[in-house]
Amino acid sequence: MTHPGATAFPVCELVTLPVGEVVTVTPPGMAAISVFHTSDGLYAIDDTCTHQDASLADGWVEGCTVECPLHEACFDLRTGVPSGPPAKIAVRTHDVSIVDGTVLLHLEEKGDAR
Repeated sequence: MTHPGATAFPVCELVTLPVGEVVTVTPPGMAAISVFHTSDGLYAIDDTCTHQDASLADGWVEGCTVECPLHEACFDLRTGVPSGPPAKIAVRTHDVSIVDGTVLLHLEEKGDAR
């Protein structure tokens, strides 16, 4: 679901992001965001683990969960919520859509944080 005031940022063509793959982008003025293509759909989260500075795109994905490559903190790709220690803080999630074969990341305007 997209929100009014969200900006659409093109990520890639869907055909270049097969199921099981992830792509990381850095929209202007923002931190890196990773888009995961799972068998359940596309999910976008902030790429940096909230426990320690590690790229979640380098982690292991199972279902709708990504495991950080450093200390095994797991995050739900749908909600960003960690399943337990060592991470205690959720990663931010972002809306994703496909328009005319292009994967779009919907970015909230500043002040519209969820």
